[in-house]
Amino acid sequence: MEEFRLDQKLIDAWVSGALDADGEVTLAHQVARVLPFHWTLPNPVAAKLSRITEHLGGEQVLFDWLGQQPGQPQLVARLYRLIVLLDHLSATDAVLVALRELRERTPYPPGLGGYLIPDTNSETLAGLSWQIERLLAEDRVDEAVRLAGSTVEMLQQIAPRAAEIDPDLGSLRGQLEQIRKDIVAASAAG
Repeated sequence: MEEFRLDQKLIDAWVSGALDADGEVTLAHQVARVLPFHWTLPNPVAAKLSRITEHLGGEQVLFDWLGQQPGQPQLVARLYRLIVLLDHLSATDAVLVALRELRERTPYPPGLGGYLIPDTNSETLAGLSWQIERLLAEDRVDEAVRLAGSTVEMLQQIAPRAAEIDPDLGSLRGQLEQIRKDIVAASAAG
């Protein structure tokens, strides 16, 4: 069974500003390890994670903080940027239309067989975000990175069509490219 651990002494010292750089790295590694379990954490650990998140000012700032740490925390932060984007795009009609059109030609784009659900609906991209998070939870980080890369590649293919349907998505392709570069860099450094 997975041991969920966020050291209370490290959290207290960090919140008070008394934690040294090595302690902050240790805390970031602990946060990165428990984050994929956020839905199933025991209440005491969930409360500690909430305290950290609230102290920073929210989930996005938590990802920023993790992204500044070396190794696994940085990679986890970069993968979560994609996970959050996938969850957001799941409810975007233009993206779903473009994805359906792509999947009519290529039902399972490269690297996504076994991960994509058969139907293309609001659960399709959310399912991929869940798969990436599940792989992180199972400590299958290399596989999570490969799945993230294949997912970004697929989204880059549909981004022009999605932007054609909804001009507000004009920056999606650039956003995806930045996420891809960030994941590649963090994976290479990790």
